[in-house]
Formats: sequence, C-alpha cells, structure tokens
Amino acid sequence: MKIEVKKLNALKKYTGVFEYDYRPPADICLIPLCSINGSVKVKGSYEIYEDDCVGVNFTVAYRICGQCSYCLNDAVKDIERSFEVLFVPEEDPDNYSYDGNSIDLKTAVNDAILFSQPNVILCREDCTGIDVNN
Repeated sequence: MKIEVKKLNALKKYTGVFEYDYRPPADICLIPLCSINGSVKVKGSYEIYEDDCVGVNFTVAYRICGQCSYCLNDAVKDIERSFEVLFVPEEDPDNYSYDGNSIDLKTAVNDAILFSQPNVILCREDCTGIDVNN
C-alpha cells in the first residue's frame, strides 16, 4: 500500500498503476449490525508532478453484510466508488501529506471506505420495515 516516490523519481517512472486487496479495520463499518465482508479491492493510478506532489486516482470496492436497517433481515450491499486525492511533500490541511520519500495509502483508503458507505443497508429495494401486523 505504498508508493515509493523517491525511487520512482530516480527511475523516471512518473506514472503508474497499482492494485491490491486491503484488510480494513474491523470497526470501520458505520452501519449498525453490519460489517465489511472480506477484503477491500483497491485499484488505481498515480502521477508524480514536477513539484513532487502526487495525484492518486483510485477505486475501492467491497461488500457490506449484516442486518437490514429497516426490518433486521439479512442484507448485503456491494459498494464501488472512485476518489481523487493529492499528496504533498509538506504539511497541508487541505491535502494528504507524505515525507517526501514514500506515500502510505492506508489513511486515504480508510477515508474512502468511510465516505463511500451508505447510511442504511436494505434487504431489498422496497423494504418497508418490520411488519407489526403479523
């Protein structure tokens, strides 16, 4: 989950792609009674700019499993979202920073997982909730 910027600059490889499976922290799912099933697929590309800033475009894909937010039946939802982030070689409150040598994508990927989660997970699109008449 690292981009070795200094090494890539020395090799004159200013663009590239990456792909890996990431095992997120167990408590990263914000939806009650749900969790991320398995690993998160992370796929993307990077570009190293002349000022040593690095633009990273990536997609996270994962599955949330648990109980329906309305009726508590079993529910599954597949998520796939794309993100664009900028890493800068100094502290910057508006962007991700790195030490000038290598970028650890872990924080950006965890943020992407958090931002991509739905508010609720449903067992089916037309779920109306618990049937109190039965």
